[in-house]
Amino acid sequence: MATIGDVAREAGVSVSTVSYVLSGKRPISGPTRERVEQAVAALGYRPHAGARALASSRSNVLALMVPFRPGMNVQIIMQFVGGVVTTARQHDHDVLVLTQDDPQGISRVAASSTADALIVMDIESDDARLPGLRELDMPAILIGVPDDTTGLSCVDLDFAAAGRLAVRELARQGHTHLALIGASQERLDHRANYAVRMRSGVREQAETSGVQAVVVPSEPTFAGGAHAVGALLREHPHVTGLIVHNEAALGGILARVQNEGLRVPQDLSVVAVSPSDIAAALPVPVSTIEVPGHRIGRIAVEMAMARLAGDDLAETRLVAPTFTDRGSVARPPGTAADPASPPGVTPAAAPQSTSV
Repeated sequence: MATIGDVAREAGVSVSTVSYVLSGKRPISGPTRERVEQAVAALGYRPHAGARALASSRSNVLALMVPFRPGMNVQIIMQFVGGVVTTARQHDHDVLVLTQDDPQGISRVAASSTADALIVMDIESDDARLPGLRELDMPAILIGVPDDTTGLSCVDLDFAAAGRLAVRELARQGHTHLALIGASQERLDHRANYAVRMRSGVREQAETSGVQAVVVPSEPTFAGGAHAVGALLREHPHVTGLIVHNEAALGGILARVQNEGLRVPQDLSVVAVSPSDIAAALPVPVSTIEVPGHRIGRIAVEMAMARLAGDDLAETRLVAPTFTDRGSVARPPGTAADPASPPGVTPAAAPQSTSV
């Protein structure tokens, strides 16, 4: 059965143009309309009744695809979900949460006409769902940024910039041996975009700053964090600056550091890339680069509403990271304090893509 994507390729136009021709939502030039109509006839395309009615009727529902995979931190995911739900209500929309991890699920949602737009979370760098998302004739917003964003609308924290910022803050204090305790090996193997981008940012800035940085994967559990930092301290005893991008492992990391007889920040400086409330609840106050899940969820809904209003521009919005000093970053052991480096909040350099 032909899809709207097949029609678009046959006519040499975008999927949105085909949708406008079929729905009458926007005026389309005569030659373009004729090419689309010829492609529809040649392929025998039959649009779903709900898709034909999209311009005149709405379900007032947003579909949020959240594949709950093993090892995912539900507490973090729910911050994004909370941002989506509260903002959707401000636009008189309800949210249908879908937990499937099936590329075919996207086409089923679109064909059912139960939702006006789709928001998709947990995007991998080369996600199997991307081809289906590009062919949708309904708005789709990705929370996460794949390697190829062509024809897609995405929003996320600029994790590469966050990694660079963490390294700069530690290097500014004089640390020359750093470590990133990041996502699990399973998430790295699957190229989860947040994990890959964080790792790249740390490595890039370490090279630029002339410091050493090792990467240690960790399972997203208390025990996983304790094991990761224990292995790190055995294999790299000269590390004095630690970047943690694994919120669920933070408690275990700090407990193991204490059990090893080390103090934060006197012996080991720590920067957590984490929601601020999680870092604030730890026994040891930890300086953070915030992952603003609620804000990102809000932006995703606002992008979806803009598409429903007729803005079909594909764009990527990267939220610029900020560093908040809560006292867990200091000069390395045996070095003098630097009076030119007061505590406070340091904004990141402007990201390469659009920042909000």
